Amino acid sequence: MENDNKTKNETTFRNGEVPRDAYKAWLRYAPLNPDQAEEYAPWCGTVVAAFSGHAPLLATACEELRDGIGSMLGRRPQESRSSDSERFLLVGTLDSAELKGLMDEADMEAVGDEGYVLRTVEQPERRFIAIAGKTDKGALYGAFHFLRLLQTGQRIRDLRVVENPAGKLRMIDHWDNMDGSIERGYAGRSVFFHHGAFLGNWNRIRDYARMMAAVGLNAISINNVNVNETATRLIAPELLPSVAKVADVFREYGVRLFLSINFASPIELGGLTTADPLDPQVREWWAERATDVYRHIPDFGGFLVKADSEFRPGPFTYGRDHADGANMLAEALQPYDGVVIWRCFVYDCLQDWRDRSTDRARAAYDHFRPLDGKFRENVILQIKNGPVDFQVREPVSPLFGGMPLTNQVLELQITQEYTGQQRHLCYLVPQWKEAIDFDTYALGEGSTVAGVATGALTDRPLGGFAGIANIGDEPSWTGHILAQANYYGFGRLAWSPTLTSEQITDEWVRITFGNDPAVVETISRMLLDSWHIYENYTSPLGIGWMVNPSHHYGPNVDGYEYSKWGTYHFADNQGIGVNRTVSTGTGYAGQYHDVPAARYESVESCPDELLLFFHHVPYTHVLKSGKTVIQHIYDSHFEGFEQAEGLAEAWRGLEGKVDGDRYASVLSRLQQQSKHAAEWRDVINTYFYRKSGISDAHNRTIY
Repeated sequence: MENDNKTKNETTFRNGEVPRDAYKAWLRYAPLNPDQAEEYAPWCGTVVAAFSGHAPLLATACEELRDGIGSMLGRRPQESRSSDSERFLLVGTLDSAELKGLMDEADMEAVGDEGYVLRTVEQPERRFIAIAGKTDKGALYGAFHFLRLLQTGQRIRDLRVVENPAGKLRMIDHWDNMDGSIERGYAGRSVFFHHGAFLGNWNRIRDYARMMAAVGLNAISINNVNVNETATRLIAPELLPSVAKVADVFREYGVRLFLSINFASPIELGGLTTADPLDPQVREWWAERATDVYRHIPDFGGFLVKADSEFRPGPFTYGRDHADGANMLAEALQPYDGVVIWRCFVYDCLQDWRDRSTDRARAAYDHFRPLDGKFRENVILQIKNGPVDFQVREPVSPLFGGMPLTNQVLELQITQEYTGQQRHLCYLVPQWKEAIDFDTYALGEGSTVAGVATGALTDRPLGGFAGIANIGDEPSWTGHILAQANYYGFGRLAWSPTLTSEQITDEWVRITFGNDPAVVETISRMLLDSWHIYENYTSPLGIGWMVNPSHHYGPNVDGYEYSKWGTYHFADNQGIGVNRTVSTGTGYAGQYHDVPAARYESVESCPDELLLFFHHVPYTHVLKSGKTVIQHIYDSHFEGFEQAEGLAEAWRGLEGKVDGDRYASVLSRLQQQSKHAAEWRDVINTYFYRKSGISDAHNRTIY
């Protein structure tokens, strides 16, 4: 069923608020300064469409160019099918007659299905900028790239850009429930669902699809991986027409729709007595469901599955393994070019805290590594960046070096579950870059996670990136306006993992707040410093957790220490940390290839920032910094609080340079962060002072 009580052109907001610059996010297209406008205007007076055959996204690309340029230059370009103007923008596909013989063969051959060329073409009688893709989807991405150049003040007279996405799948996973709530959502309620029905706010969904396409994202799963009873019915006949309407909107911007499914659906929906993946009736039921889904949504992406994890049903019930479960679903989707994305977040969530031989960090590798090569070609394993659960600091999952015969995607958490929940500024792009650039040594030096995840290193046909969404129905999409940078940064990294944190940050700040040097420098520095600041006043040296159970906000050092979840720090009066060495511990360090395994195995070579993840050491252990562990804990927490105060002070320096609404909203969040950083500082320092009995060398106040 669907809630259709909204008019066609209505975009609604919580509390009756209206959209402002925060709602427009990276699609503000603010007026440019006169010098920039003067340079760009001669090229941007006319948009010419050039294509061969069916190319619906080309119309979208032209419309985006006309709207964006009109907003930035104050004059909307003319639209034309002919190229009579002296200078113009030519937007099309590379096989169009207008581009024949004008593009270098090498450039044309280098462009993939979603790639594009931006090229300034100089001819005696005319000059134009070609924005062209092998497909109309590529042309759309090229149009957004061109608009980004204008937004950031780049030169366009001599363009020669050839770009392809690094990964085939660049996906957003929503954890939205059909009652409108969002699991781990910190920006309001769902933009898709309300009271068990579809919200039907199509304009807002279209705006969201535009935001996705503008950063090169091409897939979305709209419902929680913890599929509840109502959401189980999304693949049933009564809800598929509504799902198809959502897919129609995203299709306008080249985004394919996926659904999270309940592995037990044959029982809950089909009336079968089993969901055994090897049972012929179960396989037939899924095949019939897949046929019906594709009848409603011909370009449906496929199924996202969380199985045998945190009490979700799965193949283990029937004595089967993950390959059996994933392959059964993949078989049903294969005729339609659909894929199964199978999450590797599987571990013992009923662990005995007294048992130090069971290590949650080992679980994903232990479950999935023996199955390498047993998954069908249209199965993708979705692997979290770290082996535990999106902590502020943890090592890269060893699965990225352990499954060369299997398609993989890197899962990153954009929503800040353990990193301040969008009440704190914690810019995650630098953290993600460390994971993406990590060398697994799977095929020798240079075997980065990016190469594995995209399939470039292992020659796998499918791969890429998946991000857990941080958006909701707040007018700003993300609650904390600066948290928009995490979503933007995820999209840019998913397209091009070689981009630096600094490049992405500079882009986002200029697009979102303008090109004033003081604004760009201040906000860029705030963003780039914020992850380490958050780490400083929360959990030290890679130990993680220390949060309140369930909601995961705020300090609680022993919150999970005696629980079933396997998230322990083992602090006593002598020391702290988890022994994950091969020689005397859980053996987790041995899941890596030789070079990283040796680095983590030795307490001498283990990086300080991960020391307590891999080793249990005395509080008096001396770090590479020259400080003892306990002094590092004290110092980092005092410094982190001061740095959090510094974020608010830096932002105050932008008063009058940032519009009043966004200025006030961000300042309020930063002030809240500063107060909460003091709470973290005092709780953590007091706990370890009382545990260790060792005083702070600087005699600061510890309670």
